[in-house]
Amino acid sequence: MIQVRPSDQMRDLGVVQEGAPILAEPAHPFDLPTERQSAEEAVEKLFAAMERIGQVHPFAKGMGIAAPQIGIGRAAAIVQPADPDTPPIVLLNPRITDRSNEADEQFEGCLSFFDVRGLVPRPLRITVETTNLDGQAMVTTYERGLARLIHHEIDHLDGLLYSARMRTGVEPIPVEQYRQTGRAWSYEE
Repeated sequence: MIQVRPSDQMRDLGVVQEGAPILAEPAHPFDLPTERQSAEEAVEKLFAAMERIGQVHPFAKGMGIAAPQIGIGRAAAIVQPADPDTPPIVLLNPRITDRSNEADEQFEGCLSFFDVRGLVPRPLRITVETTNLDGQAMVTTYERGLARLIHHEIDHLDGLLYSARMRTGVEPIPVEQYRQTGRAWSYEE
């Protein structure tokens, strides 16, 4: 039986893979509320992609997907927190306005190169400004795992993959060597 590589599986589900120019370009912000319909369409396509991917792969740590990952060069992303009862977070034109000096390193995966996992340092708390469909700015602070997920997606919208955040000399490991699948990130209390 031929085993399908995780990245091939994601490509088959419509996820743009590492090396595609759109993943290295900053996404264009929406002019809201003027471009409300375009923003709604992008978000709808992100939810559809998340649904397809979620049927194939469980995400114990939560998951996110950014518009460039489905071929849309606009500043939209969705994050589904680890708790399935928590509603997804829609990010339109997100911008990190503050971050804690306190950080940690945890393994992350990325749908755009899903064959590996990388140890990525991230702040434990970030404050993010987004725009709602009516053009109003909203500010929210996220912590720990949720801050990590949101920061990862905002990086996508800035044209960065998590490998750009890894410490010098640290390389991603093959998913076969990764031992934390199916478990939430751990944080000291």
